[in-house]
Amino acid sequence: MREAPYGLVSHAKAAYMVRRGLDARRNSRKVPFAIQYLYVATGESMPSASSSDLVLYERDGGVALITINNPPVNALAKDVRIAVADFLEAAADDQAVLVVTIRGNGRNLCGGADIREFNTPDREVRPMTRDLMNLIEAMEKPVVAAIHGPTLGGGLELALGCHYRMVHPDARLGLPEVLRGVIPGAGGTQRLPRLVGFAKAVEMITTGSSVDPGTALELGLVDQMAVGDDFLDEVMRFARNLIACDAGPRRVSEMTVDLDAEAGTALVAEIRTQLERTARGMQAPFRCLESVANTLSMPFADGWVREAEISRETIASVESRSLVHAFFAERQVSRIPDISAATARRTIKRTTIIGAGTMGGGIAMSFANSGLPVTLVETGQEALDGGLARIEANYAATRDRGRLSAADMEARMRLITGAVGIDAAADVDLVIEAVYEEMGVKQSVFRDLDRIARDGAILATNTSTLDVDAIAAVTQRPGDVLGLHFFSPANVMTLLEIVRAEKTENDVIATVLDLSSRIGKTGVVVGVCDGFVGNRMLAPYFRQCDFLVEEGAMPEDMDRVAEEFGFRMGPFRVSDLAGLDISWAIEKRRAETRPVAERFSPLLQRICELGRHGQKTGAGWYRYEGRSAIPDPEVAALIYTRSDEMGIARRAISDEEIRQRMIYSLINEGAKILEEGLAIRSSDIDVVWLHGYGFPRWRGGPMFYADMVGLPEIVATLDGYHVEWGDKWEPAALLRELADAGSSFQEWDEGRAA
Repeated sequence: MREAPYGLVSHAKAAYMVRRGLDARRNSRKVPFAIQYLYVATGESMPSASSSDLVLYERDGGVALITINNPPVNALAKDVRIAVADFLEAAADDQAVLVVTIRGNGRNLCGGADIREFNTPDREVRPMTRDLMNLIEAMEKPVVAAIHGPTLGGGLELALGCHYRMVHPDARLGLPEVLRGVIPGAGGTQRLPRLVGFAKAVEMITTGSSVDPGTALELGLVDQMAVGDDFLDEVMRFARNLIACDAGPRRVSEMTVDLDAEAGTALVAEIRTQLERTARGMQAPFRCLESVANTLSMPFADGWVREAEISRETIASVESRSLVHAFFAERQVSRIPDISAATARRTIKRTTIIGAGTMGGGIAMSFANSGLPVTLVETGQEALDGGLARIEANYAATRDRGRLSAADMEARMRLITGAVGIDAAADVDLVIEAVYEEMGVKQSVFRDLDRIARDGAILATNTSTLDVDAIAAVTQRPGDVLGLHFFSPANVMTLLEIVRAEKTENDVIATVLDLSSRIGKTGVVVGVCDGFVGNRMLAPYFRQCDFLVEEGAMPEDMDRVAEEFGFRMGPFRVSDLAGLDISWAIEKRRAETRPVAERFSPLLQRICELGRHGQKTGAGWYRYEGRSAIPDPEVAALIYTRSDEMGIARRAISDEEIRQRMIYSLINEGAKILEEGLAIRSSDIDVVWLHGYGFPRWRGGPMFYADMVGLPEIVATLDGYHVEWGDKWEPAALLRELADAGSSFQEWDEGRAA
């Protein structure tokens, strides 16, 4: 048993700490730390720790144990940093303490900086996170980090500041700050290269990748990995061994980097060239590289100072603000105003998917990949066998690339059962229809499901554009019906549009929101309209691309501008990848209800009529050699002919105009969607585009990007286009209202949440 931590400080020191106002600084705790010191000094019983005690302290013989107790992830918030620093001071002053250990309660050692403090004064309160790491390292008594769970960012930097590191097998270690547009700013760029080697440190820091405990041990990132069931007991044993060996502090800052200046300079140049390909448009990876490279030419103290300067610059950047916005938007998206956490959920144990085509098979893989059984249904054995064969081939390709073991592949295939006939859906909890995108076909399936499905079963359509209310209307249970719009390939894409029909019950929405996270998807609740949120916004985006081609640009111009903006693929390359025949089928259906002015030009039709359906036929908007898209004179001739037919004198179109017409059309349509109540928040629209359409994460999403550009500037540009090209460019009423008020979409979200 650990003894009570008596005698840590004197009465005089406790009184001094009270005079410093520590209790006032820590008004979030039930028992201020100065008062805890007074209890310790007098030997009286101290109140038991509660959830408000953000950091705990005790002594077991010669080992002082500092425990971070700030759920859910033990973030280094202002009050946590202050308390840890004070307990380090107490341990330093206590002659009975010979070793200090730092650990975390709950799921991990520490999740790093409190992201809620970004761009707030609390982040600058001393000790700042980076000061704390130096305080730890400066201790004259050995300090041991007890690492368990996800120990990332400032959490790992905390461990790097310690002299020794013990790790639990469940840990993950990494510095993912680059994913938030910043650099590790608490000594990580200076300490990690000294501990694990320059090349590995650059890889981890510029990509944000993490390592498992075994790899960490091989790299020298940690000193020992626990093997037993009692992690704390092993940590304490490790600490006592340090006492027995009379081991002193071992400071990472005093170590040397494993490369000389010449070899390091060559490696930095090579890595910079790689980043120019993989991190196009981003700044944070290059700033990370710059800071790590300083270890080759600067002593630790100078590199640490420069790291702080770079860190401040990146924190203030639009890139960082955008990535932080994306982080919070993804956590906000599951909060539905009229659905509480107490809303009952339906049980989902058995799922059936109707249709074993590309989409149905991908959805089945999403379930199997998450360990959930699923039945795949087709109308005939041949179609079913073909669907199962495609799934097996997809898994085999992943296995052959070394990303899936043979055992895991077999386990996933066992979770997918095939069946012929819709009666296989009679006694399941969830049915997902994934048949041909045609209203009559889907309504026929739902009439059959209404007849055979058990009471309380959830009936979902995977339609990407059709009216879910019209599908629900053919059943006697519209409250059980909704849309689950998976994105292709469904086993890879993370977006799931959860389409809430007029009569969909709240518990159905709550249930599928929970299910979406179980199968690795980001679920976004949207309303019913043609194309829902993502595809509805995609239509004007592609329409502008079509008009730009007619006016003077070429497909490769739009693709280049989009990719320079940050999309992984431009619109025409995306169309070729998805299949032009599919796009044309959708446009033919839409043409039946849309006015002529809203229809696409004949170019798509003419290309499809030539049998050019995209990558799968070796030709579409481009011709293909493997996956390489090559501009094709045959397509250029079609484009020039179309311009001549319309009497358009082709002109040179600037990259700026191309970018504005593509992106501003998205923003304007998004504002209309918000006006109509088809998305709950503008940030939900951002999540749709980040996860479903490759919008660059470091720009935050189209609506946040609009805020960064400034809504008045966007409205002024749209007004100019409106004068030149007509009503389709008229700014949405909400967009103009916010611009006139000097407001933003983010403020609009906050106002609705208030």
